[in-house]
Amino acid sequence: MVEFPKVSAITLNWNGKDDTIECIASLKKLNYPNYDIVVVDNGSTDGSVSALRAQYPDIAIIENGRNLGYAEGFNVGLKYAYENGVDYFLIVNNDTIIDPDAMTALVLAAESAPDIGFVSGKVYWHNDPNRLQTAGRLTDPHTLVGTHVASGEIDNGQVDASKEYDFIDDVFLLVRQSVYREVGGYDPNFFLYFEETDWCARVRRAGFKIIYTPHAKIWHKGQVGGPSGALSPVRHYYLCRNEIVFMKKNTSPSRFLRYLLYALWQQLILGSARWIKHGKFQHALARLRGFGAGFVWLWQDWRGARWNVRTM
Repeated sequence: MVEFPKVSAITLNWNGKDDTIECIASLKKLNYPNYDIVVVDNGSTDGSVSALRAQYPDIAIIENGRNLGYAEGFNVGLKYAYENGVDYFLIVNNDTIIDPDAMTALVLAAESAPDIGFVSGKVYWHNDPNRLQTAGRLTDPHTLVGTHVASGEIDNGQVDASKEYDFIDDVFLLVRQSVYREVGGYDPNFFLYFEETDWCARVRRAGFKIIYTPHAKIWHKGQVGGPSGALSPVRHYYLCRNEIVFMKKNTSPSRFLRYLLYALWQQLILGSARWIKHGKFQHALARLRGFGAGFVWLWQDWRGARWNVRTM
């Protein structure tokens, strides 16, 4: 790489002052010579903006004034960076610590072929630094997107080969500028969860490849104890709702109907029963509400809707 393409590292903050400050500190240590940092704030009330401006006066901070959600919040940052003429965007979760060599590795992978649209790498758990959180996503016969590759495994070199995937997580994700120009950004219909899998599906339909490189690394804290954490009713609601939206947008009518039968039995009935068995009635109710919201979206979208005939 003789010349270094310009990259904007974009992170989204919502009342995550300490995590975001730590994330930016790690971004500042990147050894890549041509990048800037953009923070989009989704209406934080914890003093994030003033603290960030005081500690990092040289970075761009965009204030949305209210919580636009993950998808639309990042879209604001993508639009800002695009209008400033960058070559790549680096989506970065704010509760992460990035390896100093990561941006260089991501750009090198992307520059190896013009049809590579997305690149990501190894995501580790922050509190268990050699244990993998994800190294790509498998496909699933029922729901298109499946489980995380090597999730929970100690890294012993088992995912040290570059690979193309249908889907990949966006804990950190390098995005080619032409992807944004031709496909657009996240679909704000998702607000939270499934926004990256929908983006992956649209990007692949546009003819771009999604690549995993083992040479880029990041450590993710996760949000197990937060409002969208692993056991949160909010998480159940959006996962159930948005899976329906994702499948409707990205599969054929016959496959979508098969998915609905699977989801109603496996995820709504059996899934809710498991939570009720453990006394987690709020979780079961959130799943029911999520499915209901998904069907409301289907009803609103049905008139004049056109199906994507490609199956994955």
